[in-house]
Amino acid sequence: MPDAPPNRHAHLHPSDLRAFARLLTDATTGVTDLVEAVHIGVAPADNRGGIAPLTYRTIRSVTRFLGSGIDAALAQLTPLLGSRDASPERRLALAALNGVMGDYLSDSGNPLAETMTFRRDGAPLTLTPAALATAYPEPGDKLLVLIHGLCMNDLAWDAGGLGATLADHLGHTPLALDYNSGRHISTNGRDLADHLEALVGAWPRPVAELVLIGHSMGGLVARSAGHYGASAGHAWPGRLRALVFLGTPHHGAPLERGGNWINVLMAATPYVAPFARLAEARSAGITDLRHGNLLDDDWHGHDRFAHAPDGRTPVPLPPGVRCFAAAATLGQSTDSLGDRLLGDGLVPLDSALGRHADPARSLPFDETNSWIGYGMSHLDLLRRPEVAAQVERWLAT
Repeated sequence: MPDAPPNRHAHLHPSDLRAFARLLTDATTGVTDLVEAVHIGVAPADNRGGIAPLTYRTIRSVTRFLGSGIDAALAQLTPLLGSRDASPERRLALAALNGVMGDYLSDSGNPLAETMTFRRDGAPLTLTPAALATAYPEPGDKLLVLIHGLCMNDLAWDAGGLGATLADHLGHTPLALDYNSGRHISTNGRDLADHLEALVGAWPRPVAELVLIGHSMGGLVARSAGHYGASAGHAWPGRLRALVFLGTPHHGAPLERGGNWINVLMAATPYVAPFARLAEARSAGITDLRHGNLLDDDWHGHDRFAHAPDGRTPVPLPPGVRCFAAAATLGQSTDSLGDRLLGDGLVPLDSALGRHADPARSLPFDETNSWIGYGMSHLDLLRRPEVAAQVERWLAT
């Protein structure tokens, strides 16, 4: 019998050896820092010097030396092992990893860091006229861009079939964005603005209509992109006709605010303070969700782990663009304060619907362009048919 063809879809890639080696090196160094901090915290005040600091410095130096050698060796070995397409399971695992620590992976040049791409059926698209004409032999003039949330990727849209529904019923051409959700929302927003400009410029025919749909963090990235696209004088904001937000925390998510409080309390306790560093491993994307940061100014020059009031620069919805907000609640009504605060389990109703006590921050979603799904969770907004039906009604109006 002939040998079976090799599996070109793999959970692990040759480059992962190098990526994991870097993670192990950094983790060993980080644990050494943590142990040293605990040692100093519990040692008597008159016995905190001496040989201990030298020991920890030696461990860190040896770890970095070995890590550099391993990295150099694997860099030579990786091309010899070939490459494989990523399996869906691998891509989902990478999306979760990037959501939790994607800023670190990107800043350290780790091969596990994801880059922003448009995708069709899971495959990346090249933003050139020739490549797009090959991918779309009969391109439409109405583009629909789907933007996922934290720790997810473009595959998140497959369960509900929203893109396919709008393509069949309204004639939109769907493209799904994939991005590193652990980076700052404003960083992804700026990159998305540039990608949309390249997409509209390279599309095989003039784009008459552009629609963005964002789930959770994806809605914040879309709003940030609108701000930076307009500031840069891009052409694509002039094609933008509608923005749809599904469970977007326009004014933040309480779980991140709760995590920030825990971090502050731990740091205030001498013996426990070193372990606050573990909480500070969470990504910039996650800490941006505390209040819903959209701009560089909202975080630049600030300690993102420090407890601080909401100091965001208000960003209005783009003028001349129809904007819609879909929220969800686990309850069956909005009568109780608990149901409103709990919302879909992650995002409160008021945050998802843009409501804020400060009129300057409140977003104008009225009864005609807002909708609440009852008995639904945060992820149900991606997969429930009634959500897709509501979005279709909005866009068909």
